Amino acid sequence: MSAPVALLIDFGSTYTKLRAVDLTGGRLLAASQAPSTVETDAALGFSEALDALHRLLGEKTRFRYRLACSSAAGGLRLIAVGLVRELTAEAARRAALGAGAELIDTFAYELTRKNADRIVRLEPDIILLAGGTDGGNSEVIVANARTLADLPIRCPVLVAGNRSASHRINDLLTDAGKPVLVTENVMPSYGVLNVEPARDKIRRIFINRIVKAKGIDRARGTFDLVLMPTPAAVMEGARLLADGDGRRPGVGTLVVVDVGGATTDVHSICTGESTLGSVSADPLPEPRAKRTVEGDLGVRRSATSVLEAAGLEAVAADAGLPAVRVQSNVRALDAGQARLQDDIESRKVDHALARAAVRIAVGRHTGSVEAVRTVNGPAVVQRGKDLSDVDAVVGTGGALTVSEHPEEILEMALADSSDPFSLNPGRPRLMLDRKHVLYACGLLAAVDPEAALTLALTQIRPFVRDCASPGSVVAADNLPACRV
Repeated sequence: MSAPVALLIDFGSTYTKLRAVDLTGGRLLAASQAPSTVETDAALGFSEALDALHRLLGEKTRFRYRLACSSAAGGLRLIAVGLVRELTAEAARRAALGAGAELIDTFAYELTRKNADRIVRLEPDIILLAGGTDGGNSEVIVANARTLADLPIRCPVLVAGNRSASHRINDLLTDAGKPVLVTENVMPSYGVLNVEPARDKIRRIFINRIVKAKGIDRARGTFDLVLMPTPAAVMEGARLLADGDGRRPGVGTLVVVDVGGATTDVHSICTGESTLGSVSADPLPEPRAKRTVEGDLGVRRSATSVLEAAGLEAVAADAGLPAVRVQSNVRALDAGQARLQDDIESRKVDHALARAAVRIAVGRHTGSVEAVRTVNGPAVVQRGKDLSDVDAVVGTGGALTVSEHPEEILEMALADSSDPFSLNPGRPRLMLDRKHVLYACGLLAAVDPEAALTLALTQIRPFVRDCASPGSVVAADNLPACRV
């Protein structure tokens, strides 16, 4: 094959996924996957997927780039520690999620003995220590550094708090033999977010440590570089699809909903400013690129949690099945029978679980409006993002890509017309990442943003009405443009 080709790899917990892209035209040439073997020898699963890819390509291809991301075995387990829960602790939490880490707990104020014991039990891969604006409170972050220095943990501590205390904290942790990195404050002044430096450091720690810990380094000779955690790659792909590459525009502001077996991730690329008029904003601004992870919402390992959150009767009604049959299917998932959708009943249950997961996850990601009392009288305050005017909602993840009616799943992200204060998306285009390329776009954007954007625009398509069958809705490929 004479045209330059990029190989984009995702070492996932369940599958290792490969995408081959023609760099000249940003065209998807082939896609393959194989069961992941990251806990034993990552090269085995990767080789199986690569052999399948070469068979699809019809020849042994030499790749100009071989770039990888990974969410294997849960990715990077991170604990965030801050001062005020609603401010620096929240800023640290947002930095962690935006970097693609798995946030396993957040602590605020001075760490107690109980907090310290929990940190040891959780065995994090990294601790993000924040607290205080620059020149502000330094007592709490220094006290928390002393507590961490005394704990029997060896994970890196990333310091992203009051810069006036950074040298003292660095010395405390270094003297205790803890790996420590110092970066800019995640909240240098009140109400100002500065999360990108911390996000960048978290990704670097992931590359340097977790790739080895999860066994991916054993496949190192077969690819060039692990750039980032998979969620961060999806975020970069979403950002590119929304904003374009600097020469061509993207599709505009958007929300990405990624429904998986264990979690449902939601990414939004928009300012989230209020569209409701005279509404006061939360004192901590939302990042334009925001990610939330709902660890209790997944259609396989977290199926029981979805059922509990949504209600058995509601899921059963949506599936059109007796509650006892829904319970039986979910028990099978709990028992590890994570089969593909292989019969009508299980497909109905999967569909209803995915719809519930999207509804709840997007509702949690979206902001809210509430009436509060102030010294000047009653006021309306928006907390979180207003997504009501985003241009598109993009669906990705196995639950959507294998569904016969993914648009019915994505519709659960939309605003309830009966709720005038709903901040969910109002009338966006619904789009589907049918070939699961969003992570590949994020990886490719690091070396060839033009090809990455072309890949995104050609593969992530809006739903359209099938003009040959009025009333039916399908994902657009080469169909006439009769958009929903």
